[in-house]
Amino acid sequence: MATKYIGADVHVTTTELAVDRSGKVLDRYRVPTTIPSLREVLMRISGSCVLVIEEGPMAGWLYRNLREHVEKMIVCDPRRNHHIARDGDKDDPIDAAKLAALARGGYLREVYHTDDESREAFKQWVSLYHDRIGDRVRQANKIHGRARLYGARIPTVVLKQPQRREPFLSSLHHPELASQLRVLWMGYDATVAQAAEALKQFRRRSRSYPIVQYWRELPGVGPVRAATLLAYLDTPWRFRRKNRLWKYCGLGLQRTASGSDRHGRPNPAHLHLAWQVNRRLKDAIVGATMNAIVGDNVFGHQYRRLLDHGLIPSNARHTVARTMLTVMWGMWKRTARFDASLL
Repeated sequence: MATKYIGADVHVTTTELAVDRSGKVLDRYRVPTTIPSLREVLMRISGSCVLVIEEGPMAGWLYRNLREHVEKMIVCDPRRNHHIARDGDKDDPIDAAKLAALARGGYLREVYHTDDESREAFKQWVSLYHDRIGDRVRQANKIHGRARLYGARIPTVVLKQPQRREPFLSSLHHPELASQLRVLWMGYDATVAQAAEALKQFRRRSRSYPIVQYWRELPGVGPVRAATLLAYLDTPWRFRRKNRLWKYCGLGLQRTASGSDRHGRPNPAHLHLAWQVNRRLKDAIVGATMNAIVGDNVFGHQYRRLLDHGLIPSNARHTVARTMLTVMWGMWKRTARFDASLL
């Protein structure tokens, strides 16, 4: 019996499902986006079934609750099938049928999701910390920008230390600016408190993962970077080869070539860093590398050796970052401490 591919176009209130077998849509369903309703539909469909949804805010929740009710569940990258989805007529039932057809043809790229609730909670706390840090930076920029409207400058100590603010505000010649800054500081202080609470939560949870402590022994890797790598990679067995890990973290190279010269020979290929990557992982590993290469350690020695051999600084930094990421990947697989002598 042919496999049935179930495409699901998920929204916060309702979900459209289309059941595709051998290129024909057999059934369509519209159900509330609740686990009991979706389970009931899946149990009604007989035979071998593959359920396909696109990556989104609810994808992890649906994956953990529905994957046991089908033979296989795919969470796919919506960017890859963007052009096909936008071709021709478009509505929710059509989108669900197109998703099932793409799954039948094998054109979807899967997005990894964990089925461990505790690991998912750990990732959400790390994500919340980064989100609150970004909001804190935005609030600080708004404060500085508001002061510049009046030709004033706010020292960093005044921004970060509440006890210094009132004397500073009293010295301003613009009462309106002082009143506006008091309001803006409320938002800034709130984001500082939220980021501190999120940091406390994920640091407490990271103690149960020995690899986080081992990674912190590497130069440049602190508690936030180690926790970020663990949360967003989840397991070292996701990647069969290190070059796939490099690309996912924004350190791998993509090859681009097109056309030929007047003699019919193919034009030389161009190598460039991948664009569609996990930005938080890239920030973590590149930040760790930037801190490590200025010190007296194996990574700093490697960086200076590469410069001596003629590499430009940016290429040398990315080479060292790949080395550090590969070392951390190997430590994770063996749950082993860092041994600089192996490098």
